[in-house]
Amino acid sequence: MPVSAEVLRAHLDYSAWASRRLVVAAAQLSPEELTRDFRTADGSILGTLVHIFASDRLWLSRLGGGPHPGFVTDSDRSLAVLDNDWPALHERWKSWAAALTDESIAAPLAYSDMKGRPWSQPLWQLVLHVVNHATHHRGQVSGFIRSLGRIPPPVDLVYYYRES
Repeated sequence: MPVSAEVLRAHLDYSAWASRRLVVAAAQLSPEELTRDFRTADGSILGTLVHIFASDRLWLSRLGGGPHPGFVTDSDRSLAVLDNDWPALHERWKSWAAALTDESIAAPLAYSDMKGRPWSQPLWQLVLHVVNHATHHRGQVSGFIRSLGRIPPPVDLVYYYRES
């Protein structure tokens, strides 16, 4: 599947845009609504947003060759962390992605998953995984917000393209 470094940068920008929109929407919820258990893997709106944030952080560390940052910590479970730290993480993604070339994204990257199993895949596949993973969970958050009787912000890719 041919993909360019520019397309990957655009998708990373989209992911940051969409995640930010949901954090802003989550800030309008009561603490009870934010932490309501929807009986999914990450439980609540807050839990699901924290899961996306922690995944974004973990994958950037893997792709950038940095130390393993762990996954979700107790201090991550806060809307303030998502509001303050996630935009900074997105800026680190943007800086990392600025150096990508069409040649570099085709190169395989060796990494270990959370269970310590080794893998190797082309970099472009891993970047698209990060974006797709976040999109999946943002869809859950949008559904949770709707189930609370509220209207979630549009986070579809087409809306990002229209605003860019």
